[in-house]
Amino acid sequence: QVQLVESGGGSVQPGGSLTISCTASGFPFTSSSVSWYRQPPGKEREWVASITRSNGNTYYTASVRGRFTISRDNDKKTAYLQMNNLKTKDTAVYSCKVQDHGQDYWGQGTQVTVSS
Repeated sequence: QVQLVESGGGSVQPGGSLTISCTASGFPFTSSSVSWYRQPPGKEREWVASITRSNGNTYYTASVRGRFTISRDNDKKTAYLQMNNLKTKDTAVYSCKVQDHGQDYWGQGTQVTVSS
Protein backbone atom coordinates (compact mmCIF):
# COMPACT_ATOMS: atom_id res chain seq x y z
CA GLN A 1 0.00 0.00 0.00
CA VAL A 2 1.56 3.24 -1.17
CA GLN A 3 1.62 5.97 1.44
CA LEU A 4 2.96 9.49 1.26
CA VAL A 5 3.22 11.70 4.32
CA GLU A 6 4.08 15.38 4.00
CA SER A 7 5.40 17.39 6.92
CA GLY A 8 7.14 20.65 7.73
CA GLY A 9 4.47 23.13 6.74
CA GLY A 10 3.68 26.18 8.80
CA SER A 11 3.50 29.94 8.86
CA VAL A 12 6.32 32.23 7.82
CA GLN A 13 6.77 35.90 7.04
CA PRO A 14 7.46 37.11 3.51
CA GLY A 15 11.10 36.65 2.66
CA GLY A 16 11.40 33.70 5.01
CA SER A 17 12.30 30.08 4.35
CA LEU A 18 10.68 26.72 4.94
CA THR A 19 11.50 23.13 4.01
CA ILE A 20 8.75 20.57 3.59
CA SER A 21 9.19 16.80 3.34
CA CYS A 22 7.42 13.90 1.69
CA THR A 23 8.15 10.46 3.13
CA ALA A 24 7.07 7.42 1.14
CA SER A 25 6.36 3.81 1.98
CA GLY A 26 4.80 0.76 0.36
CA PHE A 27 6.60 0.89 -2.99
CA PRO A 28 10.15 1.08 -4.36
CA PHE A 29 10.87 4.78 -3.94
CA THR A 30 13.67 4.77 -6.50
CA SER A 31 11.25 3.61 -9.21
CA SER A 32 9.39 6.91 -9.33
CA SER A 33 9.99 10.53 -9.98
CA VAL A 34 8.58 12.81 -7.30
CA SER A 35 6.58 15.96 -7.92
CA TRP A 36 5.35 18.74 -5.69
CA TYR A 37 2.06 20.48 -6.40
CA ARG A 38 0.25 23.26 -4.56
CA GLN A 39 -3.27 24.52 -4.31
CA PRO A 40 -3.68 28.15 -3.28
CA PRO A 41 -6.94 29.07 -1.51
CA GLY A 42 -9.78 29.27 -4.01
CA LYS A 43 -7.62 28.20 -6.95
CA GLU A 44 -6.80 25.08 -8.94
CA ARG A 45 -3.94 22.82 -8.01
CA GLU A 46 -0.75 23.64 -9.91
CA TRP A 47 2.52 21.84 -10.51
CA VAL A 48 5.53 23.29 -8.67
CA ALA A 49 8.57 21.06 -9.17
CA SER A 50 9.72 17.55 -10.07
CA ILE A 51 12.81 15.42 -9.61
CA THR A 52 13.53 12.36 -11.74
CA ARG A 53 13.99 8.89 -10.32
CA SER A 54 17.40 8.14 -11.72
CA ASN A 55 19.78 11.00 -12.28
CA GLY A 56 17.92 13.48 -10.14
CA ASN A 57 17.24 16.03 -12.84
CA THR A 58 15.04 18.79 -11.50
CA TYR A 59 12.35 20.93 -13.07
CA TYR A 60 10.48 23.97 -11.76
CA THR A 61 7.56 26.13 -12.68
CA ALA A 62 8.73 29.62 -13.61
CA SER A 63 7.28 31.36 -10.56
CA VAL A 64 9.49 29.41 -8.11
CA ARG A 65 12.64 28.84 -10.15
CA GLY A 66 15.63 30.26 -8.30
CA ARG A 67 13.76 30.30 -4.96
CA PHE A 68 12.71 26.66 -4.46
CA THR A 69 14.90 23.55 -4.54
CA ILE A 70 13.58 20.01 -4.85
CA SER A 71 15.74 17.11 -3.70
CA ARG A 72 15.45 13.50 -2.64
CA ASP A 73 17.15 11.08 -0.28
CA ASN A 74 16.48 7.60 -1.62
CA ASP A 75 17.87 5.90 1.49
CA LYS A 76 15.32 7.75 3.63
CA LYS A 77 12.59 7.43 0.96
CA THR A 78 12.02 11.13 1.37
CA ALA A 79 11.74 14.08 -0.98
CA TYR A 80 12.17 17.68 0.07
CA LEU A 81 11.12 21.08 -1.14
CA GLN A 82 13.29 23.87 0.22
CA MET A 83 11.53 27.20 -0.20
CA ASN A 84 13.43 30.47 0.13
CA ASN A 85 12.36 34.09 -0.25
CA LEU A 86 8.76 33.09 0.24
CA LYS A 87 6.05 35.40 -1.02
CA THR A 88 2.42 35.75 0.00
CA LYS A 89 1.43 34.19 -3.34
CA ASP A 90 3.20 30.98 -2.26
CA THR A 91 0.48 30.39 0.36
CA ALA A 92 -1.09 27.04 -0.47
CA VAL A 93 -1.54 23.42 0.49
CA TYR A 94 1.51 21.60 -0.83
CA SER A 95 1.22 17.94 -1.84
CA CYS A 96 3.65 15.40 -3.24
CA LYS A 97 2.91 12.87 -5.95
CA VAL A 98 4.57 9.65 -7.06
CA GLN A 99 3.73 6.95 -9.58
CA ASP A 100 3.71 3.20 -9.10
CA HIS A 101 2.72 0.83 -11.89
CA GLY A 102 1.24 3.70 -13.85
CA GLN A 103 -0.97 4.96 -11.03
CA ASP A 104 -0.60 8.32 -9.30
CA TYR A 105 -0.47 8.52 -5.53
CA TRP A 106 -0.83 11.69 -3.49
CA GLY A 107 -0.07 12.69 0.04
CA GLN A 108 -2.58 14.46 2.25
CA GLY A 109 -0.86 17.81 1.90
CA THR A 110 0.76 20.30 4.24
CA GLN A 111 -0.29 23.93 4.67
CA VAL A 112 2.21 26.69 3.97
CA THR A 113 1.09 30.19 4.91
CA VAL A 114 3.16 33.26 4.05
CA SER A 115 1.88 36.33 5.83
CA SER A 116 3.14 39.39 7.64
